[in-house]
Amino acid sequence: MSFTPLAALTPAAYLADDPIIEVDHPEVRALGAQIRSRSDGEIDCARRSFEWVRDNVAHSYDVRDPHVTLRASDVLDQRVGLCYAKSHLLAAILRGNGIPTALCYQRLTHGDGHVLHGLVAVHLEGAWHRQDPRGNRADVAVEFSLGEERLAFPVDSRRGEIDYPELYRTPAESVVDALSNATDILAIYDRGLPSQLA
Repeated sequence: MSFTPLAALTPAAYLADDPIIEVDHPEVRALGAQIRSRSDGEIDCARRSFEWVRDNVAHSYDVRDPHVTLRASDVLDQRVGLCYAKSHLLAAILRGNGIPTALCYQRLTHGDGHVLHGLVAVHLEGAWHRQDPRGNRADVAVEFSLGEERLAFPVDSRRGEIDYPELYRTPAESVVDALSNATDILAIYDRGLPSQLA
């Protein structure tokens, strides 16, 4: 099943460099080139890139690491980040290899309220497909898929959860604001992460 985005721009619009999705950063480019060199075509490159970020960048909360990462190069350097940060690095790698990649979001239950969850959508085989590089744990199993989505968390609208259909070329302002002002990611995880896009 393909993800159906709302009012998407042309796929080429989702190849751009950005101060956070650092497509042209030398180390990000080098990693992308390394992955591409081992890949058998575009889909395999996308899958390998997804698996590299999923498996080689730890989720901050899972490993209790307080480092704050936002820009793709910081995520690559520190090898840790929240879902947003991991998505920024994955988008940078894929865009650098010519694969249109958008950022997208879900609103999920978190404690007594809600929190934004970040993931990406890749444009392959003529359609957009969401991928969630969050990382696996005992209760989460994310996989690269162009068929049925294999995301970390199903959305339950009865709990006020939302699958936002918008595709973003740049990170949501609320995400950038929250992470740019943070000094300890664990300190804001339970009380300072964005709960909505605006």
